[in-house]
Amino acid sequence: MAYDPNVTTVRDAETNTKPVFTMPPNSCDTHFHVFEPGYPHVADAQYPFPQATLEQYRQATEVLGIDRVVLVQPTFYGNDNSLTLHVLRTLGSRCRAVVRISDDTTDAELDSYHELGVRAIRLDLFARQSWSDAELIDYIRRMADRTRPRGWHLQFYSPGTVVRNLLPFLADLEDTFVIDHMGYMKESDGLTEDDFGRLLDVLKQGSCWVKLSGPYRIAKDKPLSTVGPLGRALVAARPDRLIWGSDWPHLSFSQLDTGELLNLLADWAPSEQDRQSILVDGPERLFFAQ
Repeated sequence: MAYDPNVTTVRDAETNTKPVFTMPPNSCDTHFHVFEPGYPHVADAQYPFPQATLEQYRQATEVLGIDRVVLVQPTFYGNDNSLTLHVLRTLGSRCRAVVRISDDTTDAELDSYHELGVRAIRLDLFARQSWSDAELIDYIRRMADRTRPRGWHLQFYSPGTVVRNLLPFLADLEDTFVIDHMGYMKESDGLTEDDFGRLLDVLKQGSCWVKLSGPYRIAKDKPLSTVGPLGRALVAARPDRLIWGSDWPHLSFSQLDTGELLNLLADWAPSEQDRQSILVDGPERLFFAQ
């Protein structure tokens, strides 16, 4: 696949809606991606090369009043974390990262990642959704063995159906983990209110965190307001176990208004204290405390 910087263009930063609430100091976007020419990418990428550079993202954070950021390794670059490490070196102390690794990634590599600001491993369960529950659980345990000595956490990028099937295991998992995109529990995939209720039960106990990100992935062709009941239920359950992520540059939804996504918190978490927990305190615990 040849690089074509004109394939996907992100929304101009200045056109994003400003926050309707006061952003607390050290507010953090815990889920963004960037794409720069010249870095190795997977041969079977699921989307064309986006025009979504670090400089474009920085402009968006200035418009939205975001002080801290967490770069999440996208599937586009597979397990080659070289661009992620470059971004960490460039942004310094305001940035942390989530990487993808293979079983043969050495401890020395992980230690060097830690020094630069990596704090989690991303588990791509979309790529492994054909695996049995037993195979997935074994994989999760192997990755937890890598995060535990460094005080990192696991981050699940997973279909909602896989999240649902793993909930009995996750309820007892002692290692800290974050589930991306509000659990990805899409009605169109057959997920039910009862399934989401079981996710809330796991969130209320144990080591589970949920990321308030990608609501448009769940809404699909429906208005973002249709995801409101899920967002409000998550905040009502455990606001101290939630973090917010923009999912910038939104890929096939590249013209989305990132400010509109941020402002969903005004509805989901109308309490200033809850927004402080979601935007500042939670990210501090997971990414910046060490």
